[in-house]
Amino acid sequence: MTDNGATSATPTRPRTGRIASGLARGIFRVLGSQQFVLLVVLVLMVVMFTSINSKFFSVGVFGNILVNWAPIALIAVGQTFVVVSGGIDLSVGSTMTLSGVVAAFVMQTATGGGTPDALSLLVGVVTAAGVGLVVGLVNALLINQARLVPFIATLATLGAGAGLSLVLTKGGPIAGGPSSAISLSVPWLGPLSWPGIFVVIIIVIAGLFLHKSRFGRYVFAIGGNSFAATAVGISVKTQITKVYALSGLLAGLGGMVLYITLGSGSPSAGAGQELLAIAAVVIGGASLTGGIGRMSGTVLGSLILTTVTSGLIIINIDPNWNQVVVAVLIAAAVTLQILRRGQGSKA
Repeated sequence: MTDNGATSATPTRPRTGRIASGLARGIFRVLGSQQFVLLVVLVLMVVMFTSINSKFFSVGVFGNILVNWAPIALIAVGQTFVVVSGGIDLSVGSTMTLSGVVAAFVMQTATGGGTPDALSLLVGVVTAAGVGLVVGLVNALLINQARLVPFIATLATLGAGAGLSLVLTKGGPIAGGPSSAISLSVPWLGPLSWPGIFVVIIIVIAGLFLHKSRFGRYVFAIGGNSFAATAVGISVKTQITKVYALSGLLAGLGGMVLYITLGSGSPSAGAGQELLAIAAVVIGGASLTGGIGRMSGTVLGSLILTTVTSGLIIINIDPNWNQVVVAVLIAAAVTLQILRRGQGSKA
């Protein structure tokens, strides 16, 4: 309204400027996100390995990468829930091993009794998942009832699982299961095989649960401040039980994926996999203090780790360097988190 009572036109330029400014901030936020940085790192790795050896950029190599990625991704997905809740699960590697070994014995017996391969594999999947679930519930029991810190509780089950695997197998692989099992790991949909497709489906479902469900909100709340979560009526012990049960269940399924990949139950198949799972979660942007994490970051982190492993083999570099590269990636990821939080606190 002007002094003489006339209505002035609403200025459109400032509004346009606000829209442009908001769009620019949105673009910079995406470009500065850890997920975008990880995607760029993954692409640069592919370009680098391909420039050194052109055979790297092929469906066969990508298929091999995804076959190796599948079990790591499964346990990393479960580890994401655990880390976001403020805990840690060191037992997932030995749980994979134990689940695969027990499932191998069951499938060996079923196949020997004339059970069709498809049914035998289904029984193996259920068995592996059941073993993993039991280990996860034991972890939750030790944390909730025995009041052990997650590090100690899962360290104990790590040792127990690894020892049981060796006792059951006497140090040797368990074969004699479905003869068609290993063929399932052959890529048929581009670089994707059946285990890869199965893992992708699990990741999508888990991502929706973590970021869109009440359970996911409770997990973030507990990891952010468990005392505050209790104060608002969240049953922390119940949610912790769910988190570790889920982690164990996915580790059990990971053991079955390893069985399909190897064609037998190996007493050492999952050794050290827990460290790769934790590395994938941390590289993906999750905070080990809890309350922060993204499923998309975990997926990219696990892809980067498996790409590094396969790439070093393709270009004839000693695979032992893989541990050095993983350490550098973890340090870089944590540094990026610290810098981003520092910038956020100054803003």
